[in-house]
Amino acid sequence: MDEAIVNYLKRRFNVLIGERTAEQIKIAIGSAYPEEEIRTMQVKGRDLVAGIPKTIEVTSEEIREAMQEPINAIVEAVRLALEKTPPELAADIVDKGIVLVGGGALIRNLDILLREETGLPILVAENPLTAVVMGSGRVLDNPDLLREVTF
Repeated sequence: MDEAIVNYLKRRFNVLIGERTAEQIKIAIGSAYPEEEIRTMQVKGRDLVAGIPKTIEVTSEEIREAMQEPINAIVEAVRLALEKTPPELAADIVDKGIVLVGGGALIRNLDILLREETGLPILVAENPLTAVVMGSGRVLDNPDLLREVTF
C-alpha cells in the first residue's frame, strides 16, 4: 500500500516521497471505504520537474484511490479463501464472523468494506498487531489445543 501511495503521488502530482512518508499518510488519512469526513494532510516531497522540495495537500479520498488496487487484492484473497473453505468451517464463519489481525487490520474501515463485500460479520482483533503471536503462544502452551488445531 505504501508503494501504491508513492506511485500515485508521483503520477498525480509529480512529487516523489519516501516509503516512511507514505506509511505516515496511510496511517493518518488512509481508508478502505468512503467516509463522511474528508481529511487532508500536508505532504512534503521532491518535485520531479523542478527537482526542489515541494509541499502538497492530499485528501483521504485521493489516498483511498491510491490504495484501491492493494485493497481490492485483499478483498479478492478473502473471497478466494471463503470459496475454498470446508462447509463445517464456513458454518462457523457465518455464525462467528471473520477476525482481522495484523497491520492490515488497522486500515481504517477495511472491516466495513469486507462486511459489505462478503455479507459476513467482520471484527477487528483487540490488539491486531500482536494477536497472531499471542494466539500462537497460547496454542504452544496447551498441547491438547495444539492437537485439536492441527488434526
